[in-house]
Amino acid sequence: MKPSPFHPLVSWLLYPVYAWQGTSVRRKTERMLPPSNLPIGEIAGKDPAIRLLVIGDSSAAGVGVTDAWQGLCVRLAVHLQGRTGRKIIWRTAGFNSATSGQLRDHVVPNLERGMWTHIVLTTGTNDAKNFHSLPRFKREFGGLLYALKAKWPEAHIVWSKVIDFRDVPAMPPLLGRILEARASAINRLGERLCRERMAIPATRLPIEGPEGFSSDGFHASALGYDAWAKHLVPYILNLPDIESHSVDT
Repeated sequence: MKPSPFHPLVSWLLYPVYAWQGTSVRRKTERMLPPSNLPIGEIAGKDPAIRLLVIGDSSAAGVGVTDAWQGLCVRLAVHLQGRTGRKIIWRTAGFNSATSGQLRDHVVPNLERGMWTHIVLTTGTNDAKNFHSLPRFKREFGGLLYALKAKWPEAHIVWSKVIDFRDVPAMPPLLGRILEARASAINRLGERLCRERMAIPATRLPIEGPEGFSSDGFHASALGYDAWAKHLVPYILNLPDIESHSVDT
């Protein structure tokens, strides 16, 4: 059984440990680039099309794999097409190290308006590991939700919560517990903000083992992205069986 994470306030007392171990992990971790493929495409199917926009951090960009067809956005498109038979038009807007505030301020305003029917958010990981305070996350993530709803009022928005840092192979145990305290608090607040602002918070992605991670031990592998996509599809389609998913914080 994994040890319980620290209370978020305790994590601040352990900030020197976080800074020391975090610097060591960053120095040793391979710096990976996103795939070079174009960030937009489509999969043939029947009309009306599902127009899928994935916005977020390096996970939205597909860091960890070498081909965009192995990344989260396209795996979502593939599984959505398989589930519905509908044409899927997909677009990803993901960036290394992006935080919720950067997505709100620099990404959403610069995206073409389009008519996206479904939006998936992968954000919160960098907010947690950068030790953003909860009031800051509330302003920035909450503002991001407002910005998305203002620009695409009819879109169905799904947020993918931050995974458990204790399951990340690149994380030393103590650092994993410190960051898990931050992530748990962000997930609780993010879920509340989603429910208040007409978005759907998905449950956490369950981590089955290290094979779901790329060679850097932090980003997802092709297997990991595929599992993540399968996990999110019921939330994107707003299917009743999402209630059977495990409940987490």
